[in-house]
Parts: sequence; structure tokens; C-alpha cells
Amino acid sequence: MRPTARWAVLIVTLCLAACQRPHPAPPSAEDMAMGSANAPITVIEYASVACPHCASFNNDVFPAFKARYIDTGKVRWILREALTGDTALAAAGFLTAHCAGKDKYFSVVDDMFHAQAQMFATGDPQPEMLEIAGRAGLTPAQFEACIRDPVALAAIEARWREAERHEGVRQTPTFVINGRVYTGALTGPELDSAVAHAKGAKL
Repeated sequence: MRPTARWAVLIVTLCLAACQRPHPAPPSAEDMAMGSANAPITVIEYASVACPHCASFNNDVFPAFKARYIDTGKVRWILREALTGDTALAAAGFLTAHCAGKDKYFSVVDDMFHAQAQMFATGDPQPEMLEIAGRAGLTPAQFEACIRDPVALAAIEARWREAERHEGVRQTPTFVINGRVYTGALTGPELDSAVAHAKGAKL
């Protein structure tokens, strides 16, 4: 292959790689967030309550990260809802979290992650979801109405389609830390390293 041809192949390969990298939208007022709005570092996580890797991260890694960075004002955490895994379960879980209200949103999502293994084991998520909804203050009738709300469901589906088609998010969890993208469940040390790197980055 002539040198010019090799350069052409290399350029095309690099362009394809760049095009395939996720380009998530920047933070907005519509995001579900926790932590100080003035935090110097923003972490966006694309996750699904029906994603086992997301559940493992939430249950085993996130609590220590939250205590160290979010609760101390160093990081603002944003969760963006993905419909991966069992999409019906994912949608119902996020709908329930929204119906519980902003102040209970993250606690419901956390409950969903902790109940995920049991829901998968039984193959019937409804009893666990009803219990979670009840703890969040929703009656069984309110829960049923919530997960069957076509307008709210369409909004979640539209946000996920946007993330997939236009932002290039293909797997969960995906993290965006001050603009830098990391795919797959990160360990505690990996998160520490990413946050340290982000201190010199800009949103």
C-alpha cells in the first residue's frame, strides 16, 4: 500500500473512532441531580434500574463515593435514565421514582437497584415495586396509574432515544466526568482517578 493510501486509511479510521465516541449533552435544569450546584466537578451517569452492572455500581461503589465527594460539595451528580436491560422494568422503575417526587427520586432509584436481584430471581417485579412505591408514599392505585401514564412514558422514551441516537450513548453505565466519557462500571479507585483528572478539565 502506498504511503498516501496508508495515511488515507488512518485518517478514515480516526474519524470513525471519533464519530463513534459518545457526545452526551451538557448538564441542564431538567436533569435529576444531587449535590451542590456550585461543585467544581459534575458527573453524569447514564444508568438503567434494569441493568445489573448499574445495580452493582450503585450498591457497592456509589455509597462511599457519595459520602466522599457529593455530600462534601466536591461533586454534583446527575442521573440520566437509560432504558437498557428489561426496558419495561426500567421504564416502570423510573416512572415510579418521578411519581414519588423530586425529594424522593434518588431514594426510589436506590431501592430499585437494591431490589433488582430479587425481581430478576422471581421474574415478577410487581410485588417488590409495589413495596418500594408504598415506602415512597404511593398507594397501589397511584402506582398503577403512574406506570401506565402514556405521556410520562413517552417522555422517558424520547430522552433515551435522544441519548442513543444523537449523543451516542450505547451502554450502561456510562459516565461523563467534566466532559470526559467513561464506559462501564467504574471501581472506587477508578472514580477517584477520574475525579482527580477532572479537576483540571472544563465542562
